[in-house]
Amino acid sequence: MNAHHPAPAGEITPVQQAVIDSVDPAWRHDPYRSYEVLREAGPFVPGPIGHLVTRHTEAEAIMQDPRWSHAEESELLHPDSDVELPGSFLWMEPPDHTRLRGLVSKAFTARTIEGTRGRAERLVSDLFDKILAQGEVDLLSELAYPLPLTMVCELLGVPAEAHDAVRRMSGGIARGLDPDLLLSREELDARTRSVHEFIQFFGDLVELRRRDPRPDLITALVRAEASGVRLTTTELLGTLLILVVAGHETTVNLIGNGVLALVRNPDQFALLKQNPDLAAPAVDEILRYDAPVHLTTRTARAPMTIAGHDFAPGDPVVVLLASANRDPGAFPDAHRLDLTRYARGHRARRHLSFGLGLHYCLGAPLARLEMEVTLRAIAERVSAITLLEDPPPYRPNLVVRGMSRLHVHVRPSTR
Repeated sequence: MNAHHPAPAGEITPVQQAVIDSVDPAWRHDPYRSYEVLREAGPFVPGPIGHLVTRHTEAEAIMQDPRWSHAEESELLHPDSDVELPGSFLWMEPPDHTRLRGLVSKAFTARTIEGTRGRAERLVSDLFDKILAQGEVDLLSELAYPLPLTMVCELLGVPAEAHDAVRRMSGGIARGLDPDLLLSREELDARTRSVHEFIQFFGDLVELRRRDPRPDLITALVRAEASGVRLTTTELLGTLLILVVAGHETTVNLIGNGVLALVRNPDQFALLKQNPDLAAPAVDEILRYDAPVHLTTRTARAPMTIAGHDFAPGDPVVVLLASANRDPGAFPDAHRLDLTRYARGHRARRHLSFGLGLHYCLGAPLARLEMEVTLRAIAERVSAITLLEDPPPYRPNLVVRGMSRLHVHVRPSTR
């Protein structure tokens, strides 16, 4: 049946089935088939929460347009939440967003992040020493989790003995970012517990840093000031929650997705080994090819028409970032991994994995650095990686999508 013609009453159309499959955990290992059906159906497809934005041009336009608000996301996705997530600039609009992001940017500078490169390289080197000595490993637990978790915790000033507790809280909150209608009672309760635990733990750490400043990011955020205005404790905790969850969970998936993509595309693995300097531009291609974050929301603040579709104030949309990143209308050979796509001298459309406009990811430089250092280590120290489970098992998470395990055999380079 043609997806563009209405089906008989009671029959699910291919497009409706694709909408269902796109949120079904059974298809978490490959949502891209569903995205392809949705893109072919049009730039806007009716979904469970407003329209799904499927294509790159429309997604890019909406995310850059200040007439679309991000402030309603928590209300759209979590109407059943019995816990208030601490206020963060992630879900704010100007002027509050401008004030908060400006304060946080003072502490989270590109220079601060670049200053961690040496630490990232030493950490990755130590992790690969252990991985190559074992040979057969779960690459998520041995590399993808410890690298970003250690980096963000050390930046913030979290004591080493508390890193595992932060990982546990972060995991409960990351699953809780999914729409409430997809969560079980147990998962909703786990989110509540994780948020309460997070607020207690980091609230205590913030108070400690007020009394005993250290050269860490929490102290810098406590001191961050602009025009005599500081972050309130609630704003500070909300910011820390986003820095921890976004700066850790998403990078876990970026590293896992990147390694899986290289294993499944041996020609690109070989290319990276031949030219380790591709590590930096390869990060953008991996972000485009298999994004760690698959969707975001926006709500219209004014009447407007996009691609022939009328939106009224208050109309929500779900922007399918991972679908837009695979749009053949924006990217030649969109379903092919091409590590040279973003290399110097090449002109490629920007991917949407870090967002755009006001809400561009503040932690992007840290994620890029961690992934680049990882890819360079793979290029220089690994001769082959073999999948021992294909497809690997995936977590049920929809928004922050990634594997629950990446069981592989890693063989060291002889050179």
